[in-house]
Amino acid sequence: MSAETTEVALEVISGVQGRPARLAVLISGGGTTLLNFLEQMKAGLLPVEIPLVISSQRDCRGVERARAAGLEVQVLRPRDFPGTSEFSAAVFSAIRQARADLVTLAGFLSLLQIPGDFHLKVLNIHPSLIPAFCGHGQYGHHVHEAAIARGVHVSGCTVHFADNQYDHGPIVLQRTVTVPERCTADELASLVFEQEKLAYPEAIRRVLSGRLRVQHGRIHHAAAESVT
Repeated sequence: MSAETTEVALEVISGVQGRPARLAVLISGGGTTLLNFLEQMKAGLLPVEIPLVISSQRDCRGVERARAAGLEVQVLRPRDFPGTSEFSAAVFSAIRQARADLVTLAGFLSLLQIPGDFHLKVLNIHPSLIPAFCGHGQYGHHVHEAAIARGVHVSGCTVHFADNQYDHGPIVLQRTVTVPERCTADELASLVFEQEKLAYPEAIRRVLSGRLRVQHGRIHHAAAESVT
């Protein structure tokens, strides 16, 4: 990652100061993360508006919830495109048309190729402490089942910038949970989701602050007085 590429991306992110950021939300299931965003927005804790929700599934609860909230929803299914490149192009074309400043993967399970103009503009949340229990095939309940099977004492969630590898981009923040004895995967999922509800909005706020810098794949927080 070149310094020039990083600075350009950060300038775009910091340019949303003074107005609500336009947040595109990508879903594939129940839309619980989207609901959390809406609750945070209503409480005045998340300075964004949501001009677009994209779902990779036509018949999922998240689509119903988004439409019930009065949000614009587009359904773009991978199966309706020849391949990942064409699917990704359609997704980001819709995001550009919505003039989104930032993209959030909110339980979005379809592989995306992120174009250069969205470098460091796509956030993802993963239900483990990366690099534990991540990568291809490790998503949703599979992650919690793997953590329980391994007998971990601590788990949590990770918010990171997405790139073109599974669960790989620079980490914005992590939150942890203690795993009780005889905890089930369902119970762990519930514990972790409570931390996700705090972590994702906080990560968005950090990005929108314009104070994040990336060096050698790691995120650093610039001092407030040095931000222009």
